[in-house]
Formats: sequence, structure tokens, C-alpha cells
Amino acid sequence: MIFDSCLRLATRTGVLALAALCAGMATSPPAWAGYTYVRAATIPASDLIEPAALAAILAAPAEPQPLMLQVGARVLYVQAHIPGSEYVGPGEEDEGLEALRTRVAKLPHDTPIVLYCGCCPWDHCRNIGGAYAELQRLGFTAVKVLYLEYDFGSNWVDLGYPVAAGD
Repeated sequence: MIFDSCLRLATRTGVLALAALCAGMATSPPAWAGYTYVRAATIPASDLIEPAALAAILAAPAEPQPLMLQVGARVLYVQAHIPGSEYVGPGEEDEGLEALRTRVAKLPHDTPIVLYCGCCPWDHCRNIGGAYAELQRLGFTAVKVLYLEYDFGSNWVDLGYPVAAGD
């Protein structure tokens, strides 16, 4: 299923690097040293934000804008991401979690933060749960997670919400 979603996104965008990433997903999920997989389904519903709600916040410049952090694969971020968001690295890798800790280290714990990945269907995502759990562990109290049921392409791009490409 993850492979199928990734392949659909690669086909839709024509990005060869994404196709290579998909091929890697078809074999087996990574097992990083010291990583404890945190399922996305364990994130409380009260900490989720729907794409339409986030798009409305982004469209209202008078509203305070949250810090948006993409915690998936870099190739996906470069291909398409939410304008104004920052790439911090995969939430399932030690390096990604370290980059997340570094990025938020000097922020007040009540800073509004939105995490998103969108690499695959929600119930298969290996990045979002770890990043969310890490921010909770650090004491952040205003963290929301963008709920992307299928993937970023299907639940954001295809719905016409704003997209940027590149670094």
C-alpha cells in the first residue's frame, strides 16, 4: 500500500528520484538503531488538523502562522511542500529527530507547530508519530499534526491547496 501511494505520486509528478524511493519501500521498512516506531494512530484526534483547516489559516495573513515542519523524505519536500514550511528530516531517523530538536531548541513551548509528512497513507507513516512524540517529550503544548489520510499528493496537492517546490 505504501509502495502504491508512492508510485502514484511519482507517476503524477514524473520525479525519477521519487520512483527510486518507492522501489526501496517495496522491499522492507527501515529499521534504525535506537528508533522506536510510534504509530500515527496514537496521536490524539484533538492534536490533528485537517487540510482544509490548515489551508484556511494559511490563507488568512492576519492570523498568526504556525511553524510548519515537514518530517518526511527530503525528495518529497523538494518536489512539493506547503509554502513557508521547513524541512527537518524523517521523523523515524535519529538524524531527523536531532534536526527537529535543534530547530525547536530556542522556541517557547507554547509555539504553534504543525508537523506533516504525507509520504504514504496515515496508518503506514513511520515519520509523523516519532516527531510528534519527541515534541511532546520536549514539553511543546501547541503541536498539531496535519492529517493526510492517503498522502500529500492526494490530500493536499490534488485539492488545490498552495504548494511550493525546491529547497
